[in-house]
Amino acid sequence: MTEQMTGAQALVRALEQVGVDTVFGIPGGAILPAYDPLYDSAKVRHVLVRHEQGAGHAAQGYAQATGKVGVCMATSGPGATNLVTPIADAYMDSVPIVAITGQVVSSAIGTDAFQEADISGITMPITKHNFLITDPEDIPRTIMEAFHIASTGRPGPVLVDIAKDALTSTMTFQWPPVMQLPGYRPVTRPHSKQIREAAKLIVEAKRPVLYVGGGVHRAGASAELREFAELTGIPVVTTLMARGTFPDSHPQHMGMPGMHGSVSAVGALQKSDLLIALGVRFDDRVTGQLSTFAPHAKVIHADIDPAEISKNRYADVPIVGDCKEVLTDLLATMRGDGRKGDYTEWGTALNSYKKTYPLGYVEFEDGSLAPQHVMERLSEIVGPDAIYTAGVGQHQMWAAQFIGYERPGTFINSGGAGTMGFALPAAMGAKMGCPDRVVWAIDGDGCFQMTNQELATCTIEGVPIKVAVINNGNLGMVRQWQTLFYNQRYSNTDLQTVRRIPDFVKLAEAYGCVGLRCERPEDVDATIQKAMEINDVPVVIDFVVHQDAMVWPMVAAGTSNDEIQFARDMAPVWDGEDRT
Repeated sequence: MTEQMTGAQALVRALEQVGVDTVFGIPGGAILPAYDPLYDSAKVRHVLVRHEQGAGHAAQGYAQATGKVGVCMATSGPGATNLVTPIADAYMDSVPIVAITGQVVSSAIGTDAFQEADISGITMPITKHNFLITDPEDIPRTIMEAFHIASTGRPGPVLVDIAKDALTSTMTFQWPPVMQLPGYRPVTRPHSKQIREAAKLIVEAKRPVLYVGGGVHRAGASAELREFAELTGIPVVTTLMARGTFPDSHPQHMGMPGMHGSVSAVGALQKSDLLIALGVRFDDRVTGQLSTFAPHAKVIHADIDPAEISKNRYADVPIVGDCKEVLTDLLATMRGDGRKGDYTEWGTALNSYKKTYPLGYVEFEDGSLAPQHVMERLSEIVGPDAIYTAGVGQHQMWAAQFIGYERPGTFINSGGAGTMGFALPAAMGAKMGCPDRVVWAIDGDGCFQMTNQELATCTIEGVPIKVAVINNGNLGMVRQWQTLFYNQRYSNTDLQTVRRIPDFVKLAEAYGCVGLRCERPEDVDATIQKAMEINDVPVVIDFVVHQDAMVWPMVAAGTSNDEIQFARDMAPVWDGEDRT
């Protein structure tokens, strides 16, 4: 098709052509020309958020829930810079989003014009790629390229910054455009020689572990992972970003590794002689002190991003490729070879860790509510078909530990960046992408106060998410560190929310939501069930929990995973040595 139109009309038409159905954003001067044709679009729904950060996180939630590219839009200057945090978050967690920003007219770029910010320069280190458009003829091709880059290879955020005069000028719209991406050819097929080398190491190993990261979920390889695990009998650990990619209830699942991982998962990695690392970054929160991580293990590292391989830990067998294709080829090779390793003794040892050191928590003598109990009951009542989102901190770890995840993509959280305020707008985006799914935002009282204005968006747009605020009156994880490492000197972590400043129930009602409060263990079930019965407006539950509840197990930052404690001053016994 060939047609004369403005750059703004071309932008909206291009978004329609690449299949966009939802855009989260706020208009402003530089992007305003794009909002005029957007008003007439029958295919693209614009969601007016209350803060640009909310737009970015909503785009992330939408992308992670649907598998499609999320889209957010903002104006120049402060509008664009308010997107920096969600862009950085998406970059760390490999989430495909396209952020579209308006820019001052091209003749004013570089003059410190009103509401000018070099958003391309600002975001260069935290985007997979970004574009600055000054010629309206470039708009269709650039939009197609942006969506292609965001969604292929290792997914990630792409920024498209468009000068205002490019939006208002006339151009010739042609579709489809010819993409111009020299050098961008992500490798998805693994090399057969590396697959054979990996299979050889797997058969020879005595204590192998499948160390599974978010890359397996991004590749849509959950079924292949399960098939491979069951074929080989190798135990599995799933990182924070891979929760649900392998079912929690599966007997081979050892739990989540890392700083707040289970003893069985951490022990599996530390005692392993072979790590089959799939779509992972060897992140510091998993490895602890890197020099002491899995000291006896050889490493097979498969990742679609070659930059990740051997970045933190040397890979004995590096495999560049999409995890779905890697697992498919490994399955074929292992079946064709016919040999299998014997991991019976290894499995027995790990199951012993699992049985001896299960996840647990303290019940408070004064009858206060334990946050872990809330998570257990949510898991039981709401079930594994729901989508759960979380921000960062204690509530995130409790949600990762005590909610059972059986399906891929059911836990959406801020992993790499650890962004306060992520949960609520991400839940909004997830619910808009999957309106038939139940969506719960698990939030802390600190995180909740960063983006709770998006409750207004949820109410007005008819997005009935459910929010569980784990209210301990403090910045909980920071307080936990102050308890353990700063002699209980609680500097600036008391939020006063247990005194109901603000009153979360009244706040919810002010935003047109239903507000509930629960302070006693015996009321938890009824409160959750009441929330589940309300499906026409958002629901916010203020779960008032004990301020001294802590996240265990724990590996202190910068220490070896061998130093894991399953409770305060209590460490597991490794290999018969009493370390308590």
